Amino acid sequence: MENKIEINQKNRSQNRSLSVHFSELRKRIIFSLIIYLIATVAGFALHREILEIIVRPVAGINELTQGLPVFTNITEFWGVVMRVSLLTGLLISFPFIIYQIIAFILPGLKNNEKKFFIILMPGSLISFYLGSAFGFFILVPPAIKFLVLFGGDVSVPLIRIGSLVQLTVNLMIWMGISFQLPIIMYLTTVLKLTNFLMFKRLRKWFLVLAFVLGAIITPTFDPVNQLIVALPIILLYEVGLILSRLAKK
Repeated sequence: MENKIEINQKNRSQNRSLSVHFSELRKRIIFSLIIYLIATVAGFALHREILEIIVRPVAGINELTQGLPVFTNITEFWGVVMRVSLLTGLLISFPFIIYQIIAFILPGLKNNEKKFFIILMPGSLISFYLGSAFGFFILVPPAIKFLVLFGGDVSVPLIRIGSLVQLTVNLMIWMGISFQLPIIMYLTTVLKLTNFLMFKRLRKWFLVLAFVLGAIITPTFDPVNQLIVALPIILLYEVGLILSRLAKK
């Protein structure tokens, strides 16, 4: 009889604990969605300023449209505005969402796991922003210039704003993901899925892979643009080697 009572008490305690966790999770999800919604509204309010920055690399190319890109579908421009607003909202709210994730997970971790997690998440976030900024300010202008001027006197460019924004967003996302390389190398070493010696042996092959990735990420066949992508990836691999060695120690 006493055992049944103890079992019932344990079950009630577990159910109460799960209920508290789900309640906290629901609150953090709702809060994250509210922050994202507010950030998206802010992105919508600033969409003209953001689009002016995006179209700046093609300004003055087409005299027929006073250097502005065009849209050929009635709903195309609104689709671009919504895409820019949603992406801006995500970029603004992402740190707050990451904080909510960390705050929810940390109480269930050990002290050494907490330190590792607190360092890893902000590092990954900063790396993504650095990669996106690199793609937007360094990679996008020469890539667009090459693509637009490649036709020379054979054809006249008439650039659609939808394709321009899509290209810019794709390059930003790919470079943001590429800048996660050191974090991934460090994490896999800590989890003992890889090791420093393995990465060191793969270094010569990664030099080739970096240029392959440069060719994939950039939509051009221009070796200069591919080099702009490949060199940072190679440097990131070297940083990952250092972090992998530190993880081993």
